[in-house]
Amino acid sequence: MTKPRLFRLWLALGSVLMVLLIIVYWDNVGTAHFYLHTSLSRPHALAPLPTTGQGEDTEFTSDVDEFLDKLLSSGAKQSDLSKKKTEQPLVLASSKPALSRMEESVRGYDWSPQNAQQRPDAGRQQAERRRMLRHFCANSSLAFPTKERSFDDIPNYELNHLIVDDRHGVIYCYVPKVACTNWKRVMIVLSESLLDRGAPYRDPLDIPRERVHNSSTHLTFNKFWRRYGRFSRHLMKIKLKKYTKFLFVRDPFVRLISAFRSKFELENEEFYRKFAAPMLRLYANLTSLPTSVSEAFSAGLKVTFANFIQYLLDPHTEKLAPFNEHWRQVYRLCHPCQIDYDFVGKLETLDEDAAQLLQLLKVDAQVHFPPSYRNRTASSWEEDWFAKIPLAWRRQLYKLYEADFVLFGYPKPEHLLGD
Repeated sequence: MTKPRLFRLWLALGSVLMVLLIIVYWDNVGTAHFYLHTSLSRPHALAPLPTTGQGEDTEFTSDVDEFLDKLLSSGAKQSDLSKKKTEQPLVLASSKPALSRMEESVRGYDWSPQNAQQRPDAGRQQAERRRMLRHFCANSSLAFPTKERSFDDIPNYELNHLIVDDRHGVIYCYVPKVACTNWKRVMIVLSESLLDRGAPYRDPLDIPRERVHNSSTHLTFNKFWRRYGRFSRHLMKIKLKKYTKFLFVRDPFVRLISAFRSKFELENEEFYRKFAAPMLRLYANLTSLPTSVSEAFSAGLKVTFANFIQYLLDPHTEKLAPFNEHWRQVYRLCHPCQIDYDFVGKLETLDEDAAQLLQLLKVDAQVHFPPSYRNRTASSWEEDWFAKIPLAWRRQLYKLYEADFVLFGYPKPEHLLGD
């Protein structure tokens, strides 16, 4: 009995040691085996993309993923990403997505071709954006919730906005109302995570909007636990260290106006039931409301911008549930003080920033950012939208979104705050 026990003990210790050695290996030298780069070194040249129809099984995961899949296969059953692709229902390719005139007006699309020219000072501007972000994350003069926590302290469910493309070593944190639909389309093209009649999409605009926002389409950090178990955080850190990480932001108040317009000025059944109806009851003193959004709109029952601001400022709002992603602060979506982003784009300079980023990633010959998104929710509209909002509410709202203003270099709207 003694010898079998000793043998099992040595076998267990040897297995643990082997796992630790492999983890250390991948953390330090394993990057030589896949196309990754740190924030200090620019992207390396990429190998030719796998082609379809040659009998080869296209695998979207990196060497690290393949190894961990094998290591953890006894503890969790999961299909590889190439299987997921073949299981996607076939989607007919389309030209530009069909939108109603009202939706065109509110969403503010402009499908005309744009010839973005990269600014000569683009590199310096990008360096300044990143410098400012790091400065205020380290500066005690700016305080906001979650600032001081570490990456390990972030709950898994709060990492659902970090989309990973292992084929090119890219992580994108999407921010709703900041051209995220088209950036998600670009990520789908790069990762080949969605098929159209058996072949990956090549034109971002061919991807239907409803497929773009389907969470099953994208590999996000919050899915790592199901896939890698206790190794998930370690693997996230490896990818955060080696991959190029980017996000796009916009003026916080303009983003709020844009969110209000698209979710409450258009008929949206989900947002009517979840948000508009409760707002009308709480802040418009309406007790009897239609059950559907179409009936409510027909009766002229719509949430006002003032109702929306009241909802945001109400301390009871987040006691019930966190802010919806369309008006949640960027620092809560993308954790910029815990993640060192390599590229910070802005909607206000979208064309130039998109061209610069795709060139940085060395994919500008493979994919182009869709025609410029000209959102008609312009910063010049702020005064009109906030004209009927009490000064005290405006100041409270600024405090609520102050971190986003400061971290991303947007000036304090003195003209709205009476300072």
